[in-house]
Amino acid sequence: MLRMFTSLLIATIIMCLTIVPVFASSDVTTVSTQKQQQMVNIAHRGASGHAPENTMVAFEKAFEMKADYIEIDVQMTKDGKLVIIHDTTVDRTTDGTGNVGDFTLNELQQLDAGSWFGKEFAGVKIPTFKEVLDAYRGKIGILIELKSPELYPGIEEKVAEVLKTYHMDKPSNNKIIIQSFNHESVQISKALLPNVPHGVLAGLSWADVTDEQLAEFATYADYFNPNMNIVSSNLVNRVHDKGMKIYPYTVRTQRQANNLFELKVDGIITDFPEYVNNHPGNK
Repeated sequence: MLRMFTSLLIATIIMCLTIVPVFASSDVTTVSTQKQQQMVNIAHRGASGHAPENTMVAFEKAFEMKADYIEIDVQMTKDGKLVIIHDTTVDRTTDGTGNVGDFTLNELQQLDAGSWFGKEFAGVKIPTFKEVLDAYRGKIGILIELKSPELYPGIEEKVAEVLKTYHMDKPSNNKIIIQSFNHESVQISKALLPNVPHGVLAGLSWADVTDEQLAEFATYADYFNPNMNIVSSNLVNRVHDKGMKIYPYTVRTQRQANNLFELKVDGIITDFPEYVNNHPGNK
């Protein structure tokens, strides 16, 4: 009887030792999958590969495609209203000509901002900042770019005022982010909205950004969002070491998205949200 009990005990111990590595392996796989699924999908000017950029049509398409954020460009009209358009002139994306800041809101909204992209979008209008917030706050994240703020003195205060009116100045889920290529503007905005995450945009000229410069950015920014062509694993690691996240721009092919996945960035700014969603790591 003792011999039989001893044999059963040994068999049980062996079984436990065999099973433990299986559980450990399963845990590792789960953690790896969770990390992959953290890739943030930001629809650049909305799903601008499918609809006219920076319009409600493009934003709705991004929402339907399950993007995590829409990225919008905020400028100011002649009469001090906040509108969503990328270029500082209306020439490329509307049937008008001239500087955005030389139009009143009423004049801007007479323009056709859709026909240039396709006949089916004829009559689409330039939206206001408030229209976008009314439609999408709480439904999808909003990455707000202060576009050429040097042309619009006080635009940081205007944006902050609107966000406070909408009670969006203290987000609890990072669903509002403000960024700009004008880093002084980012600092002004951060001082006005200390609880809102901010990011610095970086073009090709920042290819040789130093650790000292990244450390300076980290004093007021939560994100370093560069042109994807300057992104390397070394840059990603250095940005992370400074406590910031990195959302490169602007992906327009599946290959570009795949490359950024391999470099382990935190999010991808893209005209085509499906390129982020289609990656095996994001399913």
